[in-house]
Amino acid sequence: MSPSKLPIVVAIPTKNEAENIARTVRSVIDHFEAVVVVDSDSTDETCKIAAEEGAEVVPYTWDGGYPKKKQWCLDHVHPQIPWLLFLDGDETPSPELLAELRHCFSRPLKVAAFDIPLGYWFAGRRLRHGYTIVKRALLDRTRCHFPVLGDLDAPGMGEQEGHYQPIAEHVWRLKSPIEHEDLDPVRTWFDRHNRYSDWEAWLEHHPEVKEEIRQAKTRQGQLFHKAPFKPLVSFAYAYLYKRGFLDGRAGFDYALAMSFYRWQIGLKAREGELSEAGGPGVTVGRVTIR
Repeated sequence: MSPSKLPIVVAIPTKNEAENIARTVRSVIDHFEAVVVVDSDSTDETCKIAAEEGAEVVPYTWDGGYPKKKQWCLDHVHPQIPWLLFLDGDETPSPELLAELRHCFSRPLKVAAFDIPLGYWFAGRRLRHGYTIVKRALLDRTRCHFPVLGDLDAPGMGEQEGHYQPIAEHVWRLKSPIEHEDLDPVRTWFDRHNRYSDWEAWLEHHPEVKEEIRQAKTRQGQLFHKAPFKPLVSFAYAYLYKRGFLDGRAGFDYALAMSFYRWQIGLKAREGELSEAGGPGVTVGRVTIR
């Protein structure tokens, strides 16, 4: 391994990330031992751009079962390097994070994984306040794994693991962020979260799987998992308690968007209850109005 590079392989799961992938690969290519784009049949130029920037490109086709994509990466992407960092196709490590990682990896490590905060961008603006997202993104693959859950029939996620953390003992939280800045238009955020809400609503009707997922969340995620009136709690927490209002209009828009996402989950879950009861309804898009 190169003494100037961190002994970590970066895995970037992608599908149609041509708008973002060049910046992501450039941010890591000179700092990590290996950079691998794991691509799911992109129809744009994601693979071509990634290869031109120096990344390895590995095709991935989901077989409809477990392991899903991230666990597959842990199993197959440069398995001779124990440490693996997951980055989305629109994420870059901050300079502060690179420095913090160099400090951490300059000594023997006892932890099995690192939780890393996201520097979140929404509608073109970096949010400094509001709801903080933390990802268990850096893993020692010999001591971590993603849980196998009974959600293969659930809509919304497909090949990707859902909204839960990989299982690891001895986790340390880093201070410096991964910057999550999507250059795609904001409508793509709503498209993704519409799909995610399908999965979340499905969980409401499968309590045994929901409980498995609750146990694989952070402490904050576990608390919110049980909270009543989630749309209102979400907005009040992000915009008022966590001072999202200090981010101006972007802070308001993001808090409202997350509250709307929670409302979608509840509405779709109630729709499912009515469908099971055999009630009539009029379907508009993916929502039935009763």
